[in-house]
Amino acid sequence: MENSRREFIKKAALGTAGITVGGLANGMSAKSYAKIIGANERLNVAIAGLGRRLEAYYDPIGRKDSNVELVYMCDVMKKQREAAIQKFSKHITYTPKLENDIRKVIADKNVDVLINATPDHWHAPGTWLAVQGGKHVYVEKPCSHNPREGEILVELQKKSGKIIQMGNQQRSAPESIDIIGQIHNGVIGHAYKAVAFYANSRGEVPVAKKAPIPDGLDWDLFQGPAPRTEYTDNTWDYNWHWYNWNYGTAEAGNNATHELDVARWALQVEFPEYVTVEAAKRHFPEDGWKVYDTMDATFRFPGDKIIKWDGKSRNGHKTYGSDRGTIIYGTNGSVYVDRNGYTLFSREGKIIKESKSKSTEAGTALGGGGDMTTLHMMNFFDAIRGKAKQNSTIEQGARSTLLCHLANISYRTNKSFAVDSKNGHIHDADAMKLWSRQYEKGWEPPM
Repeated sequence: MENSRREFIKKAALGTAGITVGGLANGMSAKSYAKIIGANERLNVAIAGLGRRLEAYYDPIGRKDSNVELVYMCDVMKKQREAAIQKFSKHITYTPKLENDIRKVIADKNVDVLINATPDHWHAPGTWLAVQGGKHVYVEKPCSHNPREGEILVELQKKSGKIIQMGNQQRSAPESIDIIGQIHNGVIGHAYKAVAFYANSRGEVPVAKKAPIPDGLDWDLFQGPAPRTEYTDNTWDYNWHWYNWNYGTAEAGNNATHELDVARWALQVEFPEYVTVEAAKRHFPEDGWKVYDTMDATFRFPGDKIIKWDGKSRNGHKTYGSDRGTIIYGTNGSVYVDRNGYTLFSREGKIIKESKSKSTEAGTALGGGGDMTTLHMMNFFDAIRGKAKQNSTIEQGARSTLLCHLANISYRTNKSFAVDSKNGHIHDADAMKLWSRQYEKGWEPPM
């Protein structure tokens, strides 16, 4: 029964006319058959990571036309699991199972889809474990903790045929799709440069000190593929982003992923040929923040195309009039695009056209969620069923994420470097040492 259900999902795009005739011929009513079709196409979904991103999944999972059932909610912190199921109960009429260990969720053959909203160091390992377990995966950005992990996900997807989609949800925003298409068709002439930016006013972070493991936290499982360390206070709950490189990818991986993806999409570029970065910790010198909080990165691509990243984690000045977005320059005009729509300018700087969305997608608020996330996840569900083409494949997600990794590597090595524009590999031996990472024994990558 279960195998036939899975086989139906795979073949859904081939049509159901012949089966329908057979069903009706056997005396089954159209109404009864419709119920079976609905059940056969239903996707059983599990969420791993029940933190700030949770609310983004209420609508795409709760709405009837998604035809999905949330069967597991998984997190390494007990109180987070319990809080999450209470919150989600307002959006569904049934009760999912609660689980601590993502590996047990993946082992359940009844699960079709994993939504991977764990910390960054778990994004690729959780995804490859799920794909090896026969699941499709929606993985939040960044899709990897280091460049090699992105390569692995692309290779695994090609071998397995499973759908993997990163949470670069602006790829599913109608206004963004519209204006990027216009750019590709020459509305601003030859598009040669994009400036991607982010400005936030994050405050001080406590200094990380050794502390008892909080009640209900599986610290060993939180670390997962990362090398083992003693617990430090306030680490498991979001501040892992800033304390070190064991778990996070700093603000580049945390937020630049989105705007750099739009910039790369607009310019139709793949891998850069040169990367240079100026970055440092500029604010609250005595606090626990250990990575840069201000970054200016430049990526040069073949064809004399350039992407610049202006990231300010702890200075909320809206240099470009907004807290995040992308500006694309062309020989005959320019475009400003963000989560709220776009503005098209002539070469003289006059507004030609504006298109504003009704999206509720969050900008710099923690967690976020909204119309774009719903559209992106619906696209993912339909791609699994064979009813839609992915708005962004994991290959595209991994290439945009690579820009974040290259910026981080440039910062960590204090070097600018040339890059192979065919595969993104760095032409610098010291920098290439950070292409992968050290893994805890037993958690090594599959290839």
